[in-house]
Amino acid sequence: MKSQNVSEAVVRRLPRYYRHLETLANNNVERVSSSELAEQLSLTPSQVRQDFNCFGGFGQQGYGYPVKKLYEEIGLILGLAQKFKMIIAGAGNIGRALCNHEGFHNKGFEVQALFDINENLIGQKINGKPVLPIGEMGRYIKENAIDIGVIAARRTVAQSLADEMVAAGIKAIWNFVPTDINAPVPLENVQLIDSMLVLSYRVTQH
Repeated sequence: MKSQNVSEAVVRRLPRYYRHLETLANNNVERVSSSELAEQLSLTPSQVRQDFNCFGGFGQQGYGYPVKKLYEEIGLILGLAQKFKMIIAGAGNIGRALCNHEGFHNKGFEVQALFDINENLIGQKINGKPVLPIGEMGRYIKENAIDIGVIAARRTVAQSLADEMVAAGIKAIWNFVPTDINAPVPLENVQLIDSMLVLSYRVTQH
């Protein structure tokens, strides 16, 4: 399966394909063509075919794609054959919401613990996961071989938390703080306000 030099745009579309194929599979759809996928996802048929060809292609010309097989293959490409252990830095509203999100568990992303400086939160459990002192985060990452660190703390400490996670051996970081951070590991800066501003622009210009 070839996957060298895959563009960021293609990578960003893979989860959309994955989610849509899951819906088709749940609705007992057995096959889908590139034209049907394109129409359903507001893409073009050639774009769908080009995206899949980045990974060797999955269908037969004139025959379409077997939905269940394609769903499984894209899941493998996305790394969902393995389990990922996560910790969350910040047990406030966003941290709690992420910890309670069952979709992560269903896809193999397992929250192990949350960390905070608030003594009123330390010792509590959120969705069965302990809230521990932030000072124990680095050791916990090392001792438990944590894969992904989620940052849901204050803006002023986001970069230092990322640095501590990297020093402890974290493999990837998911940042929910409204400021971009830098790290020498795979990093996703999730800017919720950016999405709202884009929505605001579209409403205003409509």
